[in-house]
Amino acid sequence: MLVGHVAAGMVAKRVAPRISLGTAVLAALLPDLLWCIFLLAGVEHVELKPGIGAANYLATSDVAFSHSLLMDVGWATLFAGVYFWLRHYRRGAWVLFAAVLSHALLDFVAWPNFPVAPGIHNYFGLALWNSVSATIIVEGGLWLVAIVLYLRGTVPKGRAGIYAFWIVIAFLTLAWYRNIAGPPPPSPRAMAFSSLIFFSLIVAWAYWMNRLRPARYGLGTSRW
Repeated sequence: MLVGHVAAGMVAKRVAPRISLGTAVLAALLPDLLWCIFLLAGVEHVELKPGIGAANYLATSDVAFSHSLLMDVGWATLFAGVYFWLRHYRRGAWVLFAAVLSHALLDFVAWPNFPVAPGIHNYFGLALWNSVSATIIVEGGLWLVAIVLYLRGTVPKGRAGIYAFWIVIAFLTLAWYRNIAGPPPPSPRAMAFSSLIFFSLIVAWAYWMNRLRPARYGLGTSRW
């Protein structure tokens, strides 16, 4: 999942317009950002195999600290708790909790081996990634719906709010397709490092977009 997680952030912004889009996307991508950090630190490990598409070349048997049901609940609670402590916005905290936890739901749909918790070797998943066409229909459909909802709930400030949005949307869509139907990266460490930069840039773009496309009715002025 890539655009599916960004889509979850967009939907969170629509549900709670006072939240910054950047914070919503950060919440939705949080397990992936932690995954990159844990891979670089040697806490988690993945294996790359020959094949086309992440479902075929990526073996994620040791990622339960960043990607498991129990840990994602913990990360969601921590993220929402910090947000509520800083902003005192109860609705926003609950929406951000759901945004972080949506990562687990989407990965359960995509992966065949989503873990329950660290140290528990029981895996579940619907294996959507095993079919490129089904992934395009399901995740692509979610992406399209989220874009429409976000556009209907925001107003661009000038041309920058239009072009900066659509250029990155097109780039993310291409990156997503390469992820599900492209070749593997050169090494796990290179994948972790490049992914950390990539996800961080997505979050930075979302914070910028929050300023370029505020929510309708004056509800989108929050930076956080």
